[in-house]
Amino acid sequence: MRVALLGVRGSTPAPGAGFVRYGGHTSCVAVLPDDSDVPRLVLDAGTGLRGLAALLAGRAYEGSIILTHLHWDHVQGLPFCPPLDHPDSRVDLYLPAPDPLAALTRLMSPPYFPITPAGLHGRWRFLCSAGGPMEGYEVRVAEIVHKGGTAHGIRVEGGGRSLAYLPDHSPQLGSRAAEDLAAGVDVLLHDGQFRPAEQALADAYGHATVPDALAFAARCGARRLVLTHHAPSRTDDELDILAKEYREAEFAREGDILTI
Repeated sequence: MRVALLGVRGSTPAPGAGFVRYGGHTSCVAVLPDDSDVPRLVLDAGTGLRGLAALLAGRAYEGSIILTHLHWDHVQGLPFCPPLDHPDSRVDLYLPAPDPLAALTRLMSPPYFPITPAGLHGRWRFLCSAGGPMEGYEVRVAEIVHKGGTAHGIRVEGGGRSLAYLPDHSPQLGSRAAEDLAAGVDVLLHDGQFRPAEQALADAYGHATVPDALAFAARCGARRLVLTHHAPSRTDDELDILAKEYREAEFAREGDILTI
């Protein structure tokens, strides 16, 4: 299993010269099998979703997308990704909502956007998030602690390897479901948006500080911690400083591919 990091920024995109090495696109990762460069499973659909086009080399996307939650930085790429909005695409979109199509339509319809989800090209299904076999992997989802509506963490297993993806999570508030998702995982891709001095902000917004994420990974027995959802104001140089201070973790960079 490999994981392509297409977007690792939180809250808003971060353009500009100070955000080149770690990247400025918001949350999106693609899961790649060892024997192919064609992804069939994508986690979240922030602006980083646009990077899916390069992986598909002009092909339409055929696969599933699981959204952890419906905040803007995790859905904004959906109508701006040509391999999805394509006559030959096949997209199963999983949302943490009892009426998935209605929930997405609230975000994506006039006067806030020119089309509704029904205006997307291709074959789309809008489904409630659920675990089970998916695109050749075994997937588990569970509700975790994050402010502002239902948020899910995701665990993906395949070929004897495992990934846990919790890009928006408040370990300070405690969640046995989150710990179960990350238990003994090979790679934990986890929220690390805030510095220790920003603990009050992290708690207020339902996010994690870097030490929060380190402690959570240790409790869960995660073998490798990769921090994501970087603050939109955190420059490359500032992230370099954090990476030197907290060598127990890796700091996600847009464009990297993690081999699990």
